[in-house]
This record gives sequence, C-alpha cells and structure tokens, in this order.
Amino acid sequence: MRKPDRSSPEPWVVRETKVDLAQLGRSESIFALSNGHIGWRANLDEGEPHAISGSYLNAVYEEVPLPYAEEAFGYPEAGQAIVNVTNGKIIRLLVDDEPFDIRYGDLISHERVLDLKAGVLARTVDWESPTHRRVRVRSTRLVSLVHRAVAAIRYEVEPVGSTVDLVLQSEMVANEPVLGKDEADPRSGTLIESPLEAEFSATSERGAVLIHSTRHSKLRIAAAMDHIARGPRGTETRTEAHPDDARFTVTSKLAPGQRLTLVKFVAYGWSSVRTVPALRSQVEGALATVSEHGWDGLARAQRKYLADFWSRADVELEGDDEVQQGIRFAMFHVLQAAARAEQRAIPAKGLTGPGYDGHTFWDTETFVLPVLTYTAPETVPDALRWRHSILDGARQRASDLGLNGAAFPWRTIHGEECSGYWPASTAAFHINADIADAVLRYMSATEDVAFERKFGVELLVETARLWASVGHHDRGGEFRIDGVTGPDEYSALADNNLYTNLMAQRNLKAAADAAERHKGIARRLKVTRAE
Repeated sequence: MRKPDRSSPEPWVVRETKVDLAQLGRSESIFALSNGHIGWRANLDEGEPHAISGSYLNAVYEEVPLPYAEEAFGYPEAGQAIVNVTNGKIIRLLVDDEPFDIRYGDLISHERVLDLKAGVLARTVDWESPTHRRVRVRSTRLVSLVHRAVAAIRYEVEPVGSTVDLVLQSEMVANEPVLGKDEADPRSGTLIESPLEAEFSATSERGAVLIHSTRHSKLRIAAAMDHIARGPRGTETRTEAHPDDARFTVTSKLAPGQRLTLVKFVAYGWSSVRTVPALRSQVEGALATVSEHGWDGLARAQRKYLADFWSRADVELEGDDEVQQGIRFAMFHVLQAAARAEQRAIPAKGLTGPGYDGHTFWDTETFVLPVLTYTAPETVPDALRWRHSILDGARQRASDLGLNGAAFPWRTIHGEECSGYWPASTAAFHINADIADAVLRYMSATEDVAFERKFGVELLVETARLWASVGHHDRGGEFRIDGVTGPDEYSALADNNLYTNLMAQRNLKAAADAAERHKGIARRLKVTRAE
C-alpha cells in the first residue's frame, strides 16, 4: 500500500495531510467505509473532484454481456457487475454563492483521518474562496456497524474573518456520470452508464426518498435521507426531489464565531421481490430508528462495537509503528467487509470500489474467513450459509460440465459463474476444497454443531463428490487430478498440482468423517458406502 502523506505512522489512525489529485483513487479506497452491506468510497463530501464515485450495496449487481469469439456449451451466459447505487454522501457548500471546490481558491489546509477505534472518517478543511471568503469545514462520516441499513455524516461550517452567506445542499444522486475506468488494469471493474431506472421519489420536511431498479437484473433499490440542521436565527431549509436526485437545502448568514451544523442520516434497502411501498417503509423505518439515537448514539454504538472487536482481535507489535498501523488497518478493512454482510458474499475488494466487478473468489474462504474465524467468528457462518444458498446452482454447474457433486463458481455475485475464460476460472476447481477448508476451520474453532448439521455436512459432501469425477486412477492405481489450475492463475492447467491435490485430499477425508458422524444426514444426501 502506498502510504498517504503524513508525518509519522500512528498505531490507531491513518492520516492524510494534503490532497493529491493524481492519487484520489488511492485515497478513496484507503479511507472507504463499509459494514459489509453498505459501502461508501471516500469521495469528498462535495462530490467533486473524484476518481471513482462509489456507493455500493452488497449483491446489488447488473447483468453485463460476456463476449465470445465462438459460443460453446458450458460457457457462462452473462456476467455480473456491481452497481454504483444512489449516492447519499454529497453535501455541497456555497460561500457567498461561490461553490466550495478544492481545485479553486486557496486550500490552506486539508486533513482526513481514518480512526480505527471510532470507525469514522474525519475531515478538517481550511479554505479561502476565489472571492476571499474564508471558512473552516469539519465533517465526520460513518457507516454503522450496528445499524446495518444506515450511514451518517456530521458536517459543520464556520466562517473566518468575515460574515458570509452559506448554502448547504445535501443530496442523493442516482446514475452519476461514469469516470475512473482503467482499461490497462485487468482488475478494473465494469463501470455501467445509467444502470438505474427511476420508480418513485418523494419528499418530507427534512428529507427525501428515491427508489430505482436495475434494468436487467431487476433489483429494486431504495435510498432515503433525513437531516437535523442547527444554525443561528434566520436559518432556513427546504426539500425537493426529482426522479434521479433529491436535495435538502439549508441557507444561513453566519458571523465569525457562529457555526452551521448539519447531521445527515442515510438509509438503504434493496430487494428482488419487495414492492415500492414495502421498500419505502423499510428505509423510512430505518431512519426513524436512527433519528431516535441521533448522531451521538450512532457514534457511541460504533465505538463500542469496535472496542469489543479490538479486545479480542488486536495484535500488538512493539518496535515498529508502521507495521503495527498496517496490521490494524488491514484487520479493520477485513472486518468492515464482512461485519453486516449477513448471508451475502464478501467481494474481493470488499465494498470499497468496483474492482473485479464486485465478485467474490476463493479469497473469501482462503484469506478472509481464517482471520474472521478467530477474531469475529459470528460473521463466518453467514458467509458460508451464502455458499450453501447457491449450492443448487453449483450442482447444476457440475452437471453441465459432466461432473458429480457441486462445482462452485470461480467468480460471482449472485451465484452463477461469471468468468468465460476456462484456464483461469472453472479449471481452478480448488475453490471447492477452499470452501470445505473454511467449513472445517470454523467448526473446529467454534464447535458449532447446529451449523455443522444444517449446512456444514452438506457442503463437505457435495464439494468432495466433485473430486471423484474430476480425477482418475492411473495404470499404477494412483489417483490423479489432471488439467486443473492451482493458486497461480498465471501458469494455468497443470497435472497433479500440489495445492489442489492436498486440498482435495483434505476435502475428501473431511467429508467421509462428517458422513460417519452424521449418518442420518449422510442417508438424506444418499452417500453410498463406496463414497
């Protein structure tokens, strides 16, 4: 990770002390906030400039074409790409009619701090407009780890040296212009132009709600906002909404020493089956709950959640503050990628951006779940239940390939295979064993018998069944697995790949042991004596 500009590493915060426009994309990812359900890239409050504007909901995707030079049986029919949903982060500021934009005027100071204990991103700005009006701006942003559907921003403006007319425009915007695609980087995801169709918009005294649906995957998404505005006498507010945007406007005249404060609550919900009225009620209900708690209540709950996490997960390292900071930063991002993902996949880049199209890979079970198993074990069964929820599709995929058991997708959002390149995707059958390994690790660490009986045994058996049909016995009676791709995707299609062989062996033994311990479940799954 290229380090943000800062004086020295700090064990519990990541600090950026100036804005580098050439590295906005890096900062937007590093300082991104998520809870596993909602993901907000660290775009500036005012929305511009940005590298990639990103607001994401786990498993909200659009179908995209997978072009082939020639069609063939067994090729995936369509791809899936994560969607940039309604952006609820935007708070624009005008100072005597001059828009606050760090590219203009005099940016006297600019600092952002990601607090790993508080779970917030704080920003402090000292800016003088081109017309020589100076203001200080402080904002704090959080995506709640406690209230799954909610994110919030506290935004405060104070004039310096002279009285000013201020306007705050708190917005929700759908179908933002697409920027940020790097054609030279294969990890750069698909950025879809105008993926959302407007279905409903409405306003209230302090906020608004927008409801859209994706054009092809037919997912319905609701976003709602509510506000608390505090300023001197004469401060006024108004609300408006249109199909693709909504705005809450605050106007006020401030003298030096006075402050204008805006607290913004944003709620998200989505469904493939719920109606517009049901989703509207869902997000408005979420706002009603957090309005009772207020900003201070949300912030306290966030800090408590993380205090509980760090009390059992922290790794202390003496003598190297930079490595200490790096460990905590990495663990924070792993946690926020999964904390409230409840029965959804964990994407390879979490919900920090569109990289890899928002797909989940074997990384989940091999790199993410081992950490969570020992630090936040309550998050692990949900990720594995998601694998179980797509088991029927994995069985069908194996059948399409002429194989037994289940063939889990190499990359996916919804459960279908989304890679059309066999050598670096489907041929990496080791993903089956990686899932089995995660099941084994979780059951060993937690002794969660209920999970084992309801989900674990079936996952172990169906993943193991694949190996008997992928492999074969050679003339010497040795069992071989040929023509598969191991963890090194850049040297694809090997015979007897060591990693694959060892993981398959572990998978097969674990399935046999599970079937022996749970004979009733084994009978239901029709496990034969030969198996």
